[in-house]
Amino acid sequence: MSADVELDRVTIRFGHFTAVKTASLKIAGGEFFSLLGPSGCGKTTLLRTISGFLHPSEGSVRIGGEDMRRIEPNKRPTALIFQNLALFPLMTVAENIGYGLRVRGVGRAERKRRAEELLGLVALPDQGHKLVSELSGGQKQRVAIARALAVEPKVLLLDEPLSALDLKLRQHMRTELRAIQKRVGITFIYITHDQGEALTMSDRIAVMNHGVIEQVGTGREIYAHPRTPFVAAFVGENNGLPGQIAKVDAASAAIDTPFGTLVGRRGEGAAPGRAGTIFIRPESLRIAAAGETPSLEAELVTTAYEGSATHLFLRADDGRTITMTASNRDLAAVPAPGARIALVHDAAEAIVLATDAERPPA
Repeated sequence: MSADVELDRVTIRFGHFTAVKTASLKIAGGEFFSLLGPSGCGKTTLLRTISGFLHPSEGSVRIGGEDMRRIEPNKRPTALIFQNLALFPLMTVAENIGYGLRVRGVGRAERKRRAEELLGLVALPDQGHKLVSELSGGQKQRVAIARALAVEPKVLLLDEPLSALDLKLRQHMRTELRAIQKRVGITFIYITHDQGEALTMSDRIAVMNHGVIEQVGTGREIYAHPRTPFVAAFVGENNGLPGQIAKVDAASAAIDTPFGTLVGRRGEGAAPGRAGTIFIRPESLRIAAAGETPSLEAELVTTAYEGSATHLFLRADDGRTITMTASNRDLAAVPAPGARIALVHDAAEAIVLATDAERPPA
């Protein structure tokens, strides 16, 4: 069983500091939903409010349509996995998994049966007799998930549970976590500052900045159609070139920059005369062909070979760093550092956003 989660204009204050500002969200039952943002943006505060460890200063939290205002954490249909996992080192794996059931008065035989069932679910069969200290980092993650699932929550809350793992194991656990979520079918709300995690695992993502939800959408929507300059700059690599918006039509916008007039898709708030920024992804830049009019020129500083692609780091005339990423199949030759390179961009892949406009609703 899963439950939907609804935040209705939730504001959370600590004295004079406002950690979350009028956050409204509707998370569907069975959805893998991520809250993405930099450290200190309010995402963990929001998660702890859903779990009941914090209470909104204003607004309400509803789970499965029920207002959680007077319901304490142990009475909510939620389970929370902390960043440090909080496993009991002197208990066996099976005892860790069954702990929540023991607190609820479930008998030993049923706890054992449930632990064995969940160990199979998280791909740790026959590991129930081990101590937590005997497990690898990835195995501990799975035990923490199994322990949370033992009490049959309708919503599982995860506070950056993969942050302590090395890169390769973290990438593996992304796949494992998503597979577990699909098998159990309950609502997952996942906190992360790692955009790769959010884009890889989530059905939808909410991007937060300074306590405000700036945009909600699928990974593709967030990446390809950012609605604010912060989202454009935070999610994925982007070259942001500021200027003044010169003209717009229904689909495109032209912006005057120090590199000349550049064209991209028309984004939020783009209107003639407004300050704006054109965001150009590194992968939508390429070296201009002979006779082709360049979008901009810059000096190559260095390159980084990454197997299937090469990253070129260039310095523009104003000192700004420009990054270009090219497939090694498409890059005929890598110029030497110091070379002046003419670049063209794909206008359909760039976006012009107003930087003096009010933030649009998420």
